[in-house]
Amino acid sequence: MKFLITGGAGFIGSAVIRHIIDNTSDTLVNVDKLTYAGNLESLTGFDNNPRYIFEQIDICDRPQLDRVFSLHQPDVVMHLAAESHVDRSIDGPADFIHTNIVGTYTLLEVARSYWNELEEGKKKNFRFHHISTDEVYGDLEAPEQLFTETTSYLPSSPYSASKASSDHLVRAWLRTYGLPTIVTNCSNNYGPFQFPEKLIPLVILNALEGKLLPVYGNGMQVRDWLHVEDHARALYLVATQGQVGETYNIGGHNEKTNIDVVQTICDLLEDLSPLITQNNDTWNISGFRSLITFVEDRPGHDLRYAIDASKIERELGWKPEETFESGLRKTVMWHLQNHKWWSRVLDGSYSRERLGQGQ
Repeated sequence: MKFLITGGAGFIGSAVIRHIIDNTSDTLVNVDKLTYAGNLESLTGFDNNPRYIFEQIDICDRPQLDRVFSLHQPDVVMHLAAESHVDRSIDGPADFIHTNIVGTYTLLEVARSYWNELEEGKKKNFRFHHISTDEVYGDLEAPEQLFTETTSYLPSSPYSASKASSDHLVRAWLRTYGLPTIVTNCSNNYGPFQFPEKLIPLVILNALEGKLLPVYGNGMQVRDWLHVEDHARALYLVATQGQVGETYNIGGHNEKTNIDVVQTICDLLEDLSPLITQNNDTWNISGFRSLITFVEDRPGHDLRYAIDASKIERELGWKPEETFESGLRKTVMWHLQNHKWWSRVLDGSYSRERLGQGQ
């Protein structure tokens, strides 16, 4: 099959591409605008692979998308391109409305026009897979509650509201036009090649440089953590074997408070080595917990997310391979061994400044 993957230079998108190239015989087209979070260094080595094609395109650019669909003739669209950081959406919601809503609408319309012209066999097998987030569901109040595929939407931030909007558009294009769509909603991802504005890489990198480790509020916000490589396996499975019109929730079965995550990273770094030498720099890594500092919470911060992933396990046979402990250890080790990748990211437009205070 030929996949068209939007946002393939991003964190989750690049994991999906690595999975497809390394584990299948499929070909793919990576469509990415290369915003601040898009990084082709996450796909180093694929440039000359005959099964990989890169197109630098904004998903709001209809003529360019029409050209790419016509030229490459994809069998499956996996739509991951999105503005994705809650704090940034609080400071600047316009980009989230433009990319996540207008961009998804534009992509749907291009896909619909393309799909309508396919011959009957290819038309029947075509899929539009939209990748979304558990944040569209809002807060969970009771400790025993879990998000299911039928949980009502109640987004809290501009980011989650824009993703909820895009989910609704995708389902409407199936019901109104018959476009064969599938939606997945995932819990918090972590792992290699993640842009360091997110909690886990930010804490790792701050700790290695002896900087403060900021924790919002009292740190008791609960998230379900999913290793990105487990997520990539699930997404490929849904795109190739999922049923049209269905929604699949993808979670890691790893509920942790934010303060637990930060403390675990501190303890892992202590355990891995009291002194790490990397690229001729010596990092003194001891007493990390003393760097933890509690800062003012962000506006509208949801207290708890947790996913019931029993449907995808029951119907498609997927379940996560990584526990939080195994996945987090691998993630910390990856950062210790990939100084070049993340140092180049930090040399760019992001300097780990506080975002999302709503002022």
